Amino acid sequence: MSPAEGARPQFFYDLGDPESYIAAERVIASLPIVPEWIPISADGLPEGRVSERPGRRVALEALAARRGLQPLRWPAHWPGETRRALIVATYAKQLGRVVAFSLAAFRQAYAGGRELADDETLLIAGAACELHPNAVAKALERPALGSALDLATVAAVAAGVKRVPALTWEGQVFHGDAGVGVLADVLETEIARAAAIAEALRSADA
Repeated sequence: MSPAEGARPQFFYDLGDPESYIAAERVIASLPIVPEWIPISADGLPEGRVSERPGRRVALEALAARRGLQPLRWPAHWPGETRRALIVATYAKQLGRVVAFSLAAFRQAYAGGRELADDETLLIAGAACELHPNAVAKALERPALGSALDLATVAAVAAGVKRVPALTWEGQVFHGDAGVGVLADVLETEIARAAAIAEALRSADA
């Protein structure tokens, strides 16, 4: 399916993963087609939590600087517990508010240095997408949302996702922050090709 026919990439990420945060900021600015945002748990992926490996903190700080982001501010207990944040993100996705919630949560964690395990952080992120505090609290108590998060993670693995962040498009998987730029080039090429074909067809009919 071509971009002109309405296909959308999928963006898989974990709120506890700072490279996912860096990629999320680029996804908003760089991709010519808005992807579907899908929160998943890196714990369930083949390569696990890559960002937590030795030496990754310094590398990610350098990457954020190259991407023009403000310096990363690490939560005091990073890596910390993030499943609760992912459950609220899953709830926000069901309401069509996952992008606003996820960006707010990412920025609270890695621009503000706040703990994603803290309810106050989740409430602040929820307010950014007009989620009432009571709705956030109730979402955290719903086992079905945890199951939905786990199913999304399983589906990501089935699609070929090995680690976060990742983008998928027409059977291809683009991993890491670098994958955002690669997919942007692919999409722009396909959009240009579709436009050229449409123009040729119009010329033929003229």
